[in-house]
Amino acid sequence: MTPPPAQQIPGVYHRRIGDIVVTAVSDGYLDGNLEVMRNVDLEQAHQVLRDAFRPARRTSVNTFLIHSKGRVAIVDTGSGDYLQPTAGFVQRNLAAAGIDPKSIDTVLLTHMHPDHSAGLTDMTNGQLFFPNAELVMHENEPAHWFDDGAMAKVDERSRKLYFLAGREQVAPYKSRTRLFRQGEVFPGVTAVPSPGHTPGHTAYLIASGNDQLMIWGDTVHVPEVQTAFPEAGMAFDTDLAAAAASRKRMFDRVCADGVLIAGMHLHFPAFSRLRRRGDAYALYPEAWVHTLDAT
Repeated sequence: MTPPPAQQIPGVYHRRIGDIVVTAVSDGYLDGNLEVMRNVDLEQAHQVLRDAFRPARRTSVNTFLIHSKGRVAIVDTGSGDYLQPTAGFVQRNLAAAGIDPKSIDTVLLTHMHPDHSAGLTDMTNGQLFFPNAELVMHENEPAHWFDDGAMAKVDERSRKLYFLAGREQVAPYKSRTRLFRQGEVFPGVTAVPSPGHTPGHTAYLIASGNDQLMIWGDTVHVPEVQTAFPEAGMAFDTDLAAAAASRKRMFDRVCADGVLIAGMHLHFPAFSRLRRRGDAYALYPEAWVHTLDAT
């Protein structure tokens, strides 16, 4: 008797954007409740999830490879072993996709929260998971997370999970770190600063030929709720009002331009479209693309 499958196939999915290939690589997921949401009625938020057949907050954690001009970048690195055992699978999924981390020459960070930067370094032995990569991020990120004055204002959990964890992860890359304000940061990839969630939170617009993809980082954490209530934020937003303003600007931009989107917390493999619905918005996951042939 053939035994039934015991686990899913690796979380890897490819999507061509003009001459660029973007690969979604799953880090897994994180479970939690809605008590961390702000500026939204929690019963309404729960109802939105129930209506979407999602009884609880399960957050996908995604990273994205960018294959462009003979080079390879990864946008964010996953959560390593800092968070729940249901996440931390980037390295395993890279191996399944046949990608040697040594071949990745650039790490683009959206920001320095642990589900994005804690997969940079193995803290048990100090090994760099991306030993040949340049670390690239907005200049406001290290300025904030290495600020002792800012760290002194937060609670113990935030101090350890955000400030100290971020510092220990990026420190081994100090000699190979490049900071930016805006502009092209990798071939075909332009930084789109979207501050608020963190001071240097950044989206990345990928463009090739007539195709575009906006990897919008942490524009949303609970997609169903925050598209229905764009003002809804998270307790771990550094600046709630600024994060909401950036979210609304991003929503309006991708709707107006009809841009394909992907995000670190959209349900894997994340490629979607957004459309305005009155004062709210609706997400439409893209149908599976079966071929990588150039069109």
